[in-house]
Amino acid sequence: MIVAGFGFRRAATVESLSDALQQTGAAGTVAALATASDKARSAAFCRFAETISLPVHAVDADSLARQETITRSQASLTARGTGSLAEAAALAAAGQGARLLGPRVVSRDGLATCALAKGQKS
Repeated sequence: MIVAGFGFRRAATVESLSDALQQTGAAGTVAALATASDKARSAAFCRFAETISLPVHAVDADSLARQETITRSQASLTARGTGSLAEAAALAAAGQGARLLGPRVVSRDGLATCALAKGQKS
């Protein structure tokens, strides 16, 4: 199963999130979306998930902080305790033994990031 993890700013739109996913080049292979628990309730994120008919995994702060990410953003480390919210959310939701398919990508408007993780969950 491939999970798309997201990090995004408050100003992110459905288009921001969609573009970030498209930037990964693997939009059609994704089975689920993931982000931090508080962000999972964002109106734009909920509309995005509904638009592409994928389930959302809301990941708690402790699970995010336990993930080993490729990207080491100081802003993300300070705010979330992880180097990349998108990478950590994807890994946590994909389950134990999951691996990142690459570093996070950024939407063209700079408001959203997306990372993919492949895991054994079904």
